Amino acid sequence: MKRTLMTLFGTLALITSSAAAEKPAAAPPAPAPEAAAAPAPNAGPVVQENMKVGMDYTLTAEGKVVDTSEGKPPFQYVHGKSQIIPGLERQLAGLHIGDTREITVSPEEGYGVVDPNAFMEVPKSQLPPANPPTVGAMLRGTDANGRPFQAIVSEIKPESVILNFNHPLAGKTLVFKIKITDIAPAGP
Repeated sequence: MKRTLMTLFGTLALITSSAAAEKPAAAPPAPAPEAAAAPAPNAGPVVQENMKVGMDYTLTAEGKVVDTSEGKPPFQYVHGKSQIIPGLERQLAGLHIGDTREITVSPEEGYGVVDPNAFMEVPKSQLPPANPPTVGAMLRGTDANGRPFQAIVSEIKPESVILNFNHPLAGKTLVFKIKITDIAPAGP
C-alpha cells in the first residue's frame, strides 16, 4: 500500500495560480522505475495442527535469559498437542520456515499466576540435613505417592521453611525470540 500511495502522490500536480493555466502544462514527471517486486508469500509448510515444528529460541523473563536453544539442536514439538505453553503455541500458528518473531506471553497464557495456596510450611527436620536451606534454593523430591516435585525455598523460619510449589516462571511475563527451522507432518 505504501508503494501505491507513493506512486499516486508522484503523479499529482498542484496548480497554484491562474497563470499556470495560461501556459501549456508541463509533462508529468516520468514514473520512477518500479522497485523489485516483494517476495511472494512463503508457500512452504505452515505451523498448524499436527505439524512437527523445529525452532531456535531464547526465553527471557524479567530481562534475564532463562533458557535458550543456542548451541543445541532446535527445540521440537507437535503443534496442537499442548506440548508447549498455550500463549506461545497460539502465536506460532501460521508461521513458516525461516520466520523470526519476538513473542510475549502473559503469565495467564504461560505458567500461570502465582497461586498463594501453593506455599507450604515444612519443618526443617523433614529437609535433607546435608544441605541447609537458603532462600531461593530449589528443592527436588518425591511426594508420599512417589511422584517427583520441585519447590523453591521462599522463607526460612527458626524451625521451619516456607516452600513455594508454583512453577518457577509462574507470575512472570515471558519473552521468546524464535526462528522456525523446520516444519513437517507429524507421524501417526
